[in-house]
Amino acid sequence: METSRRTLLTAGLGAGIGAGLAVAAPAASFAAPGGARGAALIGDPFTLGVASGDPWPDGFVLWTRLALDPLAEDGLGGMPNRPVQVSWEVAEDEGMSKVVKRGVEHARIESAHSVHVELHGLKPGREYWYRFRSGRHVSPVGRALTTPAWGETPAALAMAFASCSQYEHGFFTAYKRLAEDQPDLVLHLGDYQYEYKKDVYVVGDGNVRDHKGPETVDLPTYRLRHAQYKSDEDLQAAHAVAPWLVIWDDHEVDNNWADEIPENRDAAQWNDTTERFRARRAAAFQAYWENMPLRRPSMPAGNDMQIYRRIQWGQLANFHMMDTRQYRDDQLAGDGWDKNVEARWDESRSITGDAQEKWLLNGFRSSTARWDVLGQQVFFAERDRAQAPDVDDVSMDGWDGYAASRSRIVQGWQDAGVRNPVVLTGDVHRNWAADIKTDFQNPDAPVVGSELVCSSITSTGDGSGAVADPIMAWNPHLKFFNDQRGYVRTTITKDAMTADFRVLDRVTTPGAPVYTKASYVIEDGVRGLQRRA
Repeated sequence: METSRRTLLTAGLGAGIGAGLAVAAPAASFAAPGGARGAALIGDPFTLGVASGDPWPDGFVLWTRLALDPLAEDGLGGMPNRPVQVSWEVAEDEGMSKVVKRGVEHARIESAHSVHVELHGLKPGREYWYRFRSGRHVSPVGRALTTPAWGETPAALAMAFASCSQYEHGFFTAYKRLAEDQPDLVLHLGDYQYEYKKDVYVVGDGNVRDHKGPETVDLPTYRLRHAQYKSDEDLQAAHAVAPWLVIWDDHEVDNNWADEIPENRDAAQWNDTTERFRARRAAAFQAYWENMPLRRPSMPAGNDMQIYRRIQWGQLANFHMMDTRQYRDDQLAGDGWDKNVEARWDESRSITGDAQEKWLLNGFRSSTARWDVLGQQVFFAERDRAQAPDVDDVSMDGWDGYAASRSRIVQGWQDAGVRNPVVLTGDVHRNWAADIKTDFQNPDAPVVGSELVCSSITSTGDGSGAVADPIMAWNPHLKFFNDQRGYVRTTITKDAMTADFRVLDRVTTPGAPVYTKASYVIEDGVRGLQRRA
């Protein structure tokens, strides 16, 4: 029998639920903010839903973005050229009768009428509900959680992670199923949206939906693309169920970008010079900020935006959310797979950049958590396509293309005595599970950590559960492969992390059921993955 989300919540949040919170006026007093009556919006502005994110012991970020016409070509959602007052409230109950916090914000045109509320003063280790109002229009109700107090070890955390949701390749049913699992925390590991115009990235028998507008290259087009994705009801459900920790990968900006280097540098057909790409990156970052529940330290400054950060779930887990795009050296060998590329071992090459690497290693040394989880974008363990022992054939876009950088991270968690290191990965549109070794080319090298790789929500369309990957035969540290769409559901306790690979048979038609393809367990203090029957 599967453990219910409510059972996990009660066990995991423990003490502090309902303890000593002052109760404000009932929900009936959720009145329109001052001045809103005379400047009321015509139509519902909450078409993009609500979200929460980046929780801490006494609060979290609340987000919404007002849009009367989400697909307006200027990217501004059909909103008037003026600030709009938005009130918000947070309650102890889903019916919003026990309100504990409320306030008023101004949604401004400079940030595409998005709202970010950073809440403090709540109780640690419990769930809350929230909503927004503008004039007579009230948003859907969302659920959020505060993290446990710094010194507490909760009994359990229900966490799900996902990546790669290409709107054109399928319906977002996997997001709906994720929401139905009711996790307490969601990690999105990149490729939240894709940059292509319609009929460019076509899969299988053809795309089932089309992108609106041209390829995203400037602020209006990035805003429009985010709005189109956020208009999807299944994605809205996943945002509303729990707080999210988000990081980008490449498609939020441009396929395979690296620092200030675009995919098609100086190509005549794109004219994507470094200068033009800096402007494109700045636009993408601004739109990303406007559409995600991020804290103020992640606000962009031109074409720079820091998204690597650390969220602590009491003493149970540290989540080190990483950025393997913005600071990396350029990929070798034209970004793709190649054989015997000696430069990938170059000690000077980095996928994280020096500052982020130092931050991560310092985080390992200071961690007292039972689990240290790296939320990051690209494949970490080695995947060698060449069967010959004297040949390696690996992807230059993942950590294989930055082998020395990977070795420093692995050595860092060994030197720090990290109790249970786990890497979570997206990007590759397939499910994988792997043991992480000190030397992947030495079969006798010790296992020092684990990697769990989620498939895509939709990218590449319908998969097949019958497909195998032959490289597992000569990469014995790779323990699991599956080519179906879905997400990964985990349960984290002080004794073990259990990962269920949740899959759908089809995404090109809506409403497919979800089921668990395989489950793996990582036991506390035991290196390596174990298949659960």
